[in-house]
Order: sequence, then structure tokens, then C-alpha cells
Amino acid sequence: MEPQQIKEGYLVKKGTVLNSWKAVWVVLSEDGVEFYKKKTDRSPKGMIPLKGATLTSPCQDFGKRTLVFKVTSEKKQDHFFQATHMEERESWVKDIKRAITCLQGGKKFARKSTRRSIRLPDTINLNELYLLMKDQDDGVKELKLEKEKRMFNHCFTGTTVVDWLISKEKARNRPEALMLATGLLNEGFLQPAGDLSKEGAESGAQSSLLDEPDALYYFADSGFFCEGYSSDEDVLMKEEFRGNIIKQGCLLKQGHRRKNWKVRKFILRDDPAYIHYYDPTKGDDPLGSIHLRGSVVTAVEFVPDAKRYDIDGNLFEIITSDETHYFLQAAAAEERKQWIKAIQAVSKSGK
Repeated sequence: MEPQQIKEGYLVKKGTVLNSWKAVWVVLSEDGVEFYKKKTDRSPKGMIPLKGATLTSPCQDFGKRTLVFKVTSEKKQDHFFQATHMEERESWVKDIKRAITCLQGGKKFARKSTRRSIRLPDTINLNELYLLMKDQDDGVKELKLEKEKRMFNHCFTGTTVVDWLISKEKARNRPEALMLATGLLNEGFLQPAGDLSKEGAESGAQSSLLDEPDALYYFADSGFFCEGYSSDEDVLMKEEFRGNIIKQGCLLKQGHRRKNWKVRKFILRDDPAYIHYYDPTKGDDPLGSIHLRGSVVTAVEFVPDAKRYDIDGNLFEIITSDETHYFLQAAAAEERKQWIKAIQAVSKSGK
């Protein structure tokens, strides 16, 4: 019997020989992880057998790189993958772990229902906790705070986190809440913002700092940014990042000058309506932004100047109010539909 395919999508992978990170198309089946240079390639660039493999997440081997997880084969070869946002990493990790466990026990892979699973004694599900913390109404409030003559947007103090954990009865007392908050920080769910919390994270003294009203933190996949008092242009640029993140993930984008297609990470924000795109293998600075107010987004069947072998359908186009055309490609029909719907909603909703 053919092994069942469980999941596929773009991830960033560290080269096994060279240390460069590249976006690859990854396919997880019941007994292995295959990765392809391009989604349209017939044969994979490599395959990691999952029998006897172990998975490490989060993997902090690369300091600046967040959202990395590591798959170590039975032959002790390490493979490092990086996701573009927290939910994406958690869903890959969960499925790969389950595939490994099923192989160990000789069972068939089956996704457990994600409905309220019973809390395991003595273990706290940090991912669940993080999602509760991020809840718009009931979670930790993301504020605009001023420190060291700089404005920090979408962030909060360590004390707020500890208070929230106690008030929501996730912890019985302050030491216990500090322990949980430190866990969230170590796992990369919370990130240090500002000098005090960064120094703490580097010196390993973060747990004592988590209760400091001056130590600032932010959610790993929020719209956090810091602004100094600088030129008007800078403030205008920052204005683009004020909105909430509505949707994020990888898509193929056609270049404007050279008409080649590249995998880009996209983040869609509302109010003001912007979509920013990034090189998924690099840091946090966007390669470009598309102002969506008054734009039109539609599914298209073909793209001018596109070579047939480069693309395989699920294309859509954004035409901005100043008549700039952007051609994008989703990995699947459903994904294309979701992106179009989300972009349309945001572009109609005002600013």
C-alpha cells in the first residue's frame, strides 16, 4: 500500500551541506518527509525516513531564527526546518510527531480530533495557553508603551503576563506563574522587546525579569514594531504595520522586472489595509508592501509572461488603486479562495 500523504506546504530548510536556508516544498507522508526544490518538481531533492526519528521543537540552535524545528533521522542526521508563523510550526510539529509515534507503535496515522482534549496531569500545553493569551477579548492586552524615548507597539509588560496567568487560574501563585511565563519565553511564544528584557533573555535571568514592570514583551506572531522619534517618512512607514494580522503564509509571487516566481511570506493586515511580503529565509524587514485600499483581487487562469512549467494553476491577481498588477499563486484551490476572500474583506473595510 502507498503511504498516505498527510500534509504538504512551503517551509524554509537549512541546507545539509551548505549552511544556506532555502524555501522548499515539503510533503509529509506516514513514513517520511520529502522536500522538493519546487512544488512542480517530479522528484524530491531529499527524503527523511521517520522510522526511529526524533523531533525537537522549538529548536533554539540558531539564536536569531525563531520558529525552527529539527527532525533527526535514525542515522543521527539533523534536518532543520523553519515555519513562517507560530500556528504553522505547531501544526507541522504535531503531525510529524504523530507520524513518528504511529510508526513506533505500528499503528495507522490518524489525526486525533482537536476538540477540547483532556488536560494531561502535570503537563501544561503551552501552545493552548498561548492561543488563550492572544484572544482579542479575554487575553493579554497588546498596548502601545513608551520606554527609552521609543514607542513600542503591540506589546505588554512581564508583570501583565504574570497577573493574567493568576487571574485566569492558570497558575496558583506568582512563582508558578513565573515558571509558566518563562516556559513561554523559552519556547519562543513570547519575545523580548526593549533593552531590559533582551539583556535578561541573553543572560538567562529572564524569569526574575518577567515580573518587572519595565521589561517589555510581545507575541511571536503579532504586529509588534518599535519606533524611535525620527523622520515623518519613518512614521508613515510604521503606520502600515498598525493593523491586526488577518492572514499569513507563503505564496509564489511573480517578480516585476524579471518575471521569475519566488516563494514569499505574506502578511495581511487590516486598518490600514496592507499586505507585506518578505523573503521567508531572512529577517523581519519586508521586501515590499501593497496598499490594498481600493484594490481589486481576482482569480485568474493564466499570467502573461509566465512559462508553463513554472506554475500549475491557483493563480490570482491584485490590481492596486494606482494600477500596479501583482500576480500570486496559492498551493491549492481552497487556499486561493481563502486569500482572495480575506484580501477583499480588508480592501473594502476602509483605510
